[in-house]
Amino acid sequence: MSNIEFTYPAFFYALALIPMMAAWYLWKGRKGTAPLKLSGFENLDEHKGSTRVWLRHLLALLRMAVVSLIIVVLARPQSSNQWEQVTTEGIDIVLCMDVSGSMGAMDFKPNRLEASKNVGIEFVHAREDDRFGLVVFAGESFTQCPMTTDRAVVVNFLKEVDFGVIEDGTAIGMGLATAVNRIKESKAKSKVIILLTDGVNNRGDVGPVTAAEIAAGYEIRVYTIGVGSKGNAPIKVQDMFGRTVIRDMPVEIDEDVLKRIAETTGGTYFRATDNNKLREIYQEIDQLEKTRLDVKQFSKKKEEYFPFLLAAMLILLLEILLRYTIFRTIP
Repeated sequence: MSNIEFTYPAFFYALALIPMMAAWYLWKGRKGTAPLKLSGFENLDEHKGSTRVWLRHLLALLRMAVVSLIIVVLARPQSSNQWEQVTTEGIDIVLCMDVSGSMGAMDFKPNRLEASKNVGIEFVHAREDDRFGLVVFAGESFTQCPMTTDRAVVVNFLKEVDFGVIEDGTAIGMGLATAVNRIKESKAKSKVIILLTDGVNNRGDVGPVTAAEIAAGYEIRVYTIGVGSKGNAPIKVQDMFGRTVIRDMPVEIDEDVLKRIAETTGGTYFRATDNNKLREIYQEIDQLEKTRLDVKQFSKKKEEYFPFLLAAMLILLLEILLRYTIFRTIP
């Protein structure tokens, strides 16, 4: 943004000279004109009213303009260009996602896993300056996507997440431990894990609370999300004849463990009962983990007096030329 500022604005008080000059000019003009009538000079009024005579006042106006411009020059006009340099400091975030068979329950549309993937993709797209990683777990856990700032890569890995890649089960502790291992060496000011599951820990060599204590030791904050409606949820299963049927299964989420994980690490526990609630949870986490911005303002000043000085010189030159040429013979 560019604007004009004056280093010495007090000089503008000198503009009071302009009306004083005008008053002096009018007083001097009246004093120098004698109201004397002589025989034979009846056409004198026509001479006074001629364009050439009236234009003699232009000389005084030009002189006043010169003085005004010189005052502006003395006030020292400067243009100020200002801009901002924004330094972003991103956050390292690991999405730790349950891919066990129960995530196929259809209390979310089309099911828990697909809903979690879709909302996770929206979350990644919304945070441009962060690094993301992706860990999935069921009976075991592994890193689906290492830490990266390339959101397109993260999104593609999220889309590829599916059932059956890992032995079934719910190893919450192992999933969290793998996520901690991915992010523990990060130099980011804020390290976050979003742990999403719909079950109870029943597999793995590392307990969920133990993994949470390890995360707290590395100053990693864990947000836990329990996914599942209250009561029962429809899920596709195979009957004894190998046919796929839909049955209602009880929703079992170990909320006490998820709350303890969050409390141990300084995070928050959330319960998502449908797609909209899950989206709202990610939006709340987004607000809790806003990227920090350092904004520095810079300005550069440039002297702008020269156009005013040039104009004053040209007007003064014009006034001198008119005074000693066209208006030389006019009193």
